[in-house]
Amino acid sequence: MGDKPTIAISHLGCEKNRIDTEHMLGLLVEAGYSVDSNEELASYVIVNTCSFIQSAREESVRTLVELAEADKKIVITGCMAQHFQEQLLDELPEAVAVVGTGDYNKIVDVISRVQAGERVKLVSPEPTYIADETTPRYRTTTEGVAYLRIAEGCDYRCAFCIIPHLRGNQRSRSIESIVTEAELLASQGVKEIILISQITTNYGLDLYGEPKLAELLRELGKVDIPWIRMHYAYPTGLTPKVIEAIAQTPNVLPYLDLPLQHSHPEILRAMNRTWQGAVNDAIVEKLKAALPNAVMRTTFIVGFPGETDEHYRHLLQFVKSHQFDHVGVFTFSPEEETPAYKLPNQLPQELMEARRDELMELQQPISLQKTSRKSVE
Repeated sequence: MGDKPTIAISHLGCEKNRIDTEHMLGLLVEAGYSVDSNEELASYVIVNTCSFIQSAREESVRTLVELAEADKKIVITGCMAQHFQEQLLDELPEAVAVVGTGDYNKIVDVISRVQAGERVKLVSPEPTYIADETTPRYRTTTEGVAYLRIAEGCDYRCAFCIIPHLRGNQRSRSIESIVTEAELLASQGVKEIILISQITTNYGLDLYGEPKLAELLRELGKVDIPWIRMHYAYPTGLTPKVIEAIAQTPNVLPYLDLPLQHSHPEILRAMNRTWQGAVNDAIVEKLKAALPNAVMRTTFIVGFPGETDEHYRHLLQFVKSHQFDHVGVFTFSPEEETPAYKLPNQLPQELMEARRDELMELQQPISLQKTSRKSVE
């Protein structure tokens, strides 16, 4: 190991961010660095940050401040580094480097430059990098479960969402690359693979000129992995072809993670999700008919600017009517780089929280009933 320092990584945010963390760990270990989970023993602490909404930024800031107070040399990576690169260097003297979401693959070079006394800012204005099966990876999940990223970035421009600003446009990996990594994970004893991207149902659109999720699922069905699960399946992309692939591929679980965000067409239009407004009810019913054993989870945003009591009641009825297995509810978070930040009729936080609590209270007995029924079956 020579004079190479010990490095710890503090992971924050989503599972897409986790994969970035795992690749940084893999690259550092391959380069001969000691990696320790104990930050007290580390010379450098890499903080892989989240900047999706205000609460996530607050968690990232708390972590950075705690490490700074402990006199740690901090390398800031991830979405907050992409988002606030100049401010972080200006306001946090302990930060020896900031590394953007499209630059984490250069982490070994960053550490070398920092050791040589340089203060590094490495943030590509437009992230274009995506790791593949050839990129070293040190998994942090349990032995039997692994996340597999099939694409990065997003081409949608939802009015409330900052992800395209932080992660760039969609860039898909090839089917061959994904299958190769799945086979590698299977050889490591992985029993469940969770496919993730920003819009899983749009997989391949940028690479092949049309979505290729159905073809990907069928190819993954040939890999010796008992369970394959999908996250972030937009309802409009669950075409008959994709539904058929789910139904006919034995190791693909009928688990549908549907980020619906709202039910009322007017709010969906304001969210710049007009394409979804006319299909919510129809697609849910179609999915139930085609996949009667499917587990459905979704997320909603309450308190979007201009959400009236009528809009909110529509959402309550939608949740009551469709009986989802799991529901997550978030209050609207105004993000400066998004169109929704400047919209009129912003709702008070107290009202948003009251609506969130009421909707979750409505969902609780539904989830309990669904879980109880499935455990009996």
